[in-house]
Amino acid sequence: MTAQVTFRQADARDLDVLVELYDGVAHWMVRGGIDQWRPGTRGPEHFRARIEAGEVWLALHGGRAVGAYELWWEDDAVWGPQPPVAGYVHRLMTDREAAPAGTGRVLLAHAEERIAACGRGAARLDCETRNPRLGTYYRAAGYAAVGAPLEKVAADGRRYAVTLMEKALV
Repeated sequence: MTAQVTFRQADARDLDVLVELYDGVAHWMVRGGIDQWRPGTRGPEHFRARIEAGEVWLALHGGRAVGAYELWWEDDAVWGPQPPVAGYVHRLMTDREAAPAGTGRVLLAHAEERIAACGRGAARLDCETRNPRLGTYYRAAGYAAVGAPLEKVAADGRRYAVTLMEKALV
């Protein structure tokens, strides 16, 4: 089943909605024993900066925001300096209670369409290596690991490894 959602680019009026979506996913992760996102670690200032620096998209179902993602045009901190051949998907999030089945895949497809429409041939993302379920999800969506895991340091000092993943866009 394909989720029936529409998209619009987020703006400053959506900051609270974006924070609620992030915190909702973070709480779901904590309840599921996934040590990845933490509630309260991405506030309005984060999403304001992402809206100003690139693109943030909301998925709507029945007039309600049920998902979102960030689309970056460069990600030097993780991928290093790169030629402009890819778009970088970050913070793919769905409302676990209100989003129709398949919304995550629809979000990914939308991001991939945006990237291709801008003339770039690859979608890239990173996922925490300790979350094998997420890696499996992205592989099923056509992403492949690229290179060795990369160590990152979170704002709270926690060290973790991420797997860099890429999907060629036709």
